[in-house]
Amino acid sequence: MLTFVLPIYSIDKNMISCKNITKRFGNLEVLKGIDLSVSQGEIVAIVGPSGAGKTTLLQIMGTLDKPDTGEIRYENMNINQLRDKELAAFRNKNIGFVFQFHQLLPEFTALENVMIPALIGNKKFSEAVKQAKEILDFLGLSDRLEHKPAALSGGEKQRVAVARALVNRPLVIFADEPSGSLDTQNKEELHRLFFDLRKQFNQTFVIVTHDEELAKLTDRIIHMKDGKIGKDFG
Repeated sequence: MLTFVLPIYSIDKNMISCKNITKRFGNLEVLKGIDLSVSQGEIVAIVGPSGAGKTTLLQIMGTLDKPDTGEIRYENMNINQLRDKELAAFRNKNIGFVFQFHQLLPEFTALENVMIPALIGNKKFSEAVKQAKEILDFLGLSDRLEHKPAALSGGEKQRVAVARALVNRPLVIFADEPSGSLDTQNKEELHRLFFDLRKQFNQTFVIVTHDEELAKLTDRIIHMKDGKIGKDFG
């Protein structure tokens, strides 16, 4: 049985706040003053046409990239003020990522792939093994621990990726088209998994998706177009 406990915050409290986020690549203005907040325990979908700025926003919220202007706060911490090493440590401890094509390391087993973020975070090896096994067991993969990605199905690979994202008990998981490479059955199973994790652990998800069925299930849909969101389109 999974024994770790995620930190619990009030659902009506903004856990992540973005204010006036802008981003430009050369002459192309990708984000044009984004204001957005996410509460603990929310499952939020970000939707919009290709080129709308969805992935760029996700990467900036997830600290993989920096905005040109604006402020990002996790609770009361302004992460713009963190130095690179501090930011990397913050990311490892508080943020998990799930990508469309798994991004698993092919030479490592499922267990080893899940352990990596914990070891980077200076967990003892024995503790990293224990936490990774517990998460993989919870996700129904206890019989696949020693299998490398090439021996796993698409759905199994994505569940391993979710387990890896969870191993450090993050505040939030950012997912970029997480079901984009899956067939219908595996897609539905992955969607159920997100909501099971929210129900069990109050896990927060911010999901970029073109999948209308997944978006309809979420607590809130954020529509993006031409680097703006919702009310700012016109």
